[in-house]
Amino acid sequence: MNVALLKQWRHSLVVTALLAGALSITACQPKQETEPSLEEIISEEQAVPMSAEPAEPSDVVVDASASEVADDTVATVNTGVNQITYLCSPELEVEATYKDTNQVVLATAKGSVTLTKTNEASNPEVFEGATAIDGTTGFVQWRVAHKDRETGVMRTAGTDATNVTTYECKKTQ
Repeated sequence: MNVALLKQWRHSLVVTALLAGALSITACQPKQETEPSLEEIISEEQAVPMSAEPAEPSDVVVDASASEVADDTVATVNTGVNQITYLCSPELEVEATYKDTNQVVLATAKGSVTLTKTNEASNPEVFEGATAIDGTTGFVQWRVAHKDRETGVMRTAGTDATNVTTYECKKTQ
């Protein structure tokens, strides 16, 4: 082989290597994503905000005396009393007795207090009392929310109304 032919091959080999390198580099470059079309945007599932209002209850309650439905095994008697135990943070156990739709009695190791409902809403229900849990001067506020009164917040203060203690409570069971 002559030297001219070797130089020509070497030149061809270098050009081929440079082209191969350029092609591999451009193949690794990120591709620009296309914008979604209007049809794709419409077909995507849209997030719908949920209402804060609870759904209407589906439980059927019979307003009758216990003697009227004593032999009836299907009917339920609406007694108007519902007891729920809550564990609160900071650590406190609260026994809430809902006497009717307008009153609740909160009992703790510190004492008990009867509160009256102050709003018409059912989520949250807001109850307030003008005395502290231990019976001294102060106030107690009880807000209970969710279906079946699952969570509650209690705010309480003694004679110093600026020193308010807040408890976050969750239903046990």
